[in-house]
Amino acid sequence: MLTTERKALILNLLQRDRRVVAKAVSQELGLSEDTIRRDLRELAADGLLQRVHGGALPMSPAIVDMGERWRVAPDSKDAVARTAATLIRSGQVVILDGGTTTVRMARLLPPDLRATVVTHSPSVAVELAGHPFIDVELIGGRLFKHSVVTVGAGAMEAIARVRADAFFMGVTGIHPEMGLTTGDAEEATIKRALSRQSAETFVLASREKLGAVSPFLVLPLKEVDSLVVEPGTSREVVELYRATGLTVVMNEQ
Repeated sequence: MLTTERKALILNLLQRDRRVVAKAVSQELGLSEDTIRRDLRELAADGLLQRVHGGALPMSPAIVDMGERWRVAPDSKDAVARTAATLIRSGQVVILDGGTTTVRMARLLPPDLRATVVTHSPSVAVELAGHPFIDVELIGGRLFKHSVVTVGAGAMEAIARVRADAFFMGVTGIHPEMGLTTGDAEEATIKRALSRQSAETFVLASREKLGAVSPFLVLPLKEVDSLVVEPGTSREVVELYRATGLTVVMNEQ
């Protein structure tokens, strides 16, 4: 079997089973595990999968830069943002993460909502600048242009002074075993800090992120509270995440 044929088979298995085990593929094809691991390394280098111990998992398509992210699963993100926007109560201090789903969420907050929003996303802050009753606290720091959020020591110092009722977190990968992941180590650190300064953390889970993995761990699932998913998410998927101890929030269609 040619290398291109092996790689195509691996990607087909990954699409079908949502994971690839190197040993099982090597036995099926009658090839060495070293050969399959080499194929996995090359596919990972091309951004087509995420290597893990013993095999590979789907790479999140949400790892692209902000401009490209606006074109990924827009309907799913709108649905998740709509549900998440209903979870904020008057008088609360809430943190909105950076990302296209949180920008959508900011647009959907009711015009009579009185709350304080803390964010390290200039895009979210600008979206809320015209809201009549929401106070916005913008966390400063170095601008990470890929995701248009602030990071670094200045951001961490500001985050340490916040005590929030809820944090609405965006990530690029949500996996029942691998946890919450994203594409940059420093951004993952900021997300961890924001979560730990909040009484409750809601993870915004549009469909392209479920079952996918990115290179850097943010938190295990057991360290957050709720997953916000779009209406129509399959019962099988919902139960998979509930089994980890998460509350799954989904509006009825």
